[in-house]
Amino acid sequence: MSSDKDRPLISIIILNYNAGKLLIDCVESVLGSQYNNMEVIVVDNASSDASHHTCKEKFSQIRLVENKENLGYCEGNNVGIREASGEFIVILNPDTTVEPNWLGQLLNAYLENGEGLYQPKILSLYEKNILQSTGNMLHLFGFGFARDKGLEDTNQRNKVEQIGYASGTCLFTSSSILSKVGLLDPFLFLYHDDLDLGWRAAQLGIKSFFVPSSIIYHAESYTLRWSAKKFYWLERNRRYCLLTHYSKDTYRKLLPSLILVDMLIWFFYICRGFTMSKIKAEMDIYKNRESIAKKYYELESKKIISDAQLVKSFPDDIYVPVNVSSKSTNKFFNGLLSSLSKKAKRRISS
Repeated sequence: MSSDKDRPLISIIILNYNAGKLLIDCVESVLGSQYNNMEVIVVDNASSDASHHTCKEKFSQIRLVENKENLGYCEGNNVGIREASGEFIVILNPDTTVEPNWLGQLLNAYLENGEGLYQPKILSLYEKNILQSTGNMLHLFGFGFARDKGLEDTNQRNKVEQIGYASGTCLFTSSSILSKVGLLDPFLFLYHDDLDLGWRAAQLGIKSFFVPSSIIYHAESYTLRWSAKKFYWLERNRRYCLLTHYSKDTYRKLLPSLILVDMLIWFFYICRGFTMSKIKAEMDIYKNRESIAKKYYELESKKIISDAQLVKSFPDDIYVPVNVSSKSTNKFFNGLLSSLSKKAKRRISS
């Protein structure tokens, strides 16, 4: 039987920004993986808590890359990807810990199911029987959500299956796939970066998969949590993805529904006290309209799967965690959203 040293080199990139002890715990668990042919690259985004130095002192075998400024999630991880030597790449959040067999299971799934973007089962770091994601899903109107978030893990999804996009909390793929799809989009800075990557991949016929036998634990949003700033990034980047990923013809067909959806979003943001976040998001999209147009034409020139074909797999409902919106509000919101989604899909396919 061959050893792991005969298996492909996997580069694990952990982007740090003031993660403190979470980073130490993360690296320690990764180094305890049963799969041994790996390199661990910690990229630090100008942390002020010295967690990256503490990590390097404790684990001398890691490679530490220090950015002079906070480049954000996207470009920070891109720095690590460019430094990587592995045939396979993992992007892993610093607020995670991993099961010993997590990496081998991801590699096996890739080798069995083919080229794609892969994610493990993600459980809560603090409530280890509670799911955070069994695969991320992409909605027609640019919303991304984690399937089954907040539910008890009863192994209800126990097979490798196709999903909307792989979570950036832990994303496994090959360096060859990233050369085809491109790296994370620096414009996004953070949030919806994984949605954008998975969407771009899907436009090239590259699928995303959920691997239930690979398990990690995640603290979730250790920096921004559910804040006004986080909602700004989410809405700004959702709008950006809609404007860059859909063809002009598709967008025109979507527009009547998008206007109604935007009214719902305004209502939601006002009720949550995040009105300024929505205003700032809209202003930033307008200010960057020229670079957005440039990105649109770049993606359109590469697209081989049509919008009409792609949106067939998009769910009509979305799942919103109860700590973001009440159950009654979710039911009302999803009822409208589902109806608008179905009508818009019919227009797109006509």
